[in-house]
Amino acid sequence: MAGKVALITGGTRGIGAATARRVAELGAKVVIAGRRRREGRLLIDEIKRYDGSAAFIQADLAQPDQVRLIVPFALETFGRLDYAFNNAGISGDNRLLVDQTEENFDRVFAVNVKALFLLLQDELKQMIAQGEGGSIVNTASVGGRLAIPTAGHYVASKHAVLGLTKTAAVECGRDGIRVNAVSPGAVRTEMLLEVFGSEVALDRMASVHPIGRIGRPKEIADAVVWLFSEKSSYYTGQSLTLDGGLTAQRPYVTQPVNLEPASPEERRLAGKLDQ
Repeated sequence: MAGKVALITGGTRGIGAATARRVAELGAKVVIAGRRRREGRLLIDEIKRYDGSAAFIQADLAQPDQVRLIVPFALETFGRLDYAFNNAGISGDNRLLVDQTEENFDRVFAVNVKALFLLLQDELKQMIAQGEGGSIVNTASVGGRLAIPTAGHYVASKHAVLGLTKTAAVECGRDGIRVNAVSPGAVRTEMLLEVFGSEVALDRMASVHPIGRIGRPKEIADAVVWLFSEKSSYYTGQSLTLDGGLTAQRPYVTQPVNLEPASPEERRLAGKLDQ
């Protein structure tokens, strides 16, 4: 990837940070966007210590005016854009649909969908103008394929990510631009721990995966690198599911989260995780 420029949002921790490290190792210049200035600076310093080239822009993707600054910053810093990993996302507060708030729904869609839409616009315009193609990867989720009780807002947002991914791929394929998504299952990140609340809950989640564990950020990063590369040159408009076999099983019910106290019916459904 020498001479290429990669933009990564949500790049200060978890899957985003792992991807930033990997593309920098392969020679790409990396622009990292995220809310956490301290973590962003530390990651930039780490990449530079290993002779990599990287820059950080602090941005809250819930704010459209800040989203619109990200691609121009990448161009001002490195002069072009070859790859984009639109990874930033939030889970929001989990509760049953009948109890969900409009404010929480809007907050999740602002980051997971509207910010992605705005970024895609800027990224695609730049890649079309360059006339050399490019590769864009969006972070979806297994939640874009199925229902997750108490996470309807998040599930809906990830279905929307897949819709935008497919549309962009069809519209820009003739320009040599490929657009795909990665749909991770459970991956050991800070966000997952925040959602499930404890290591015990993560261990329980691991037990329902045929592979016997949850994923690692580096495993998703390696998939993103493949999607960036010419090795995936005939792959576009798709979602690459990385879930340890979770969705290959018979239908299952995922455990409701952050519900206290759970109703008897919810406890019965959650118990199916152990079967």
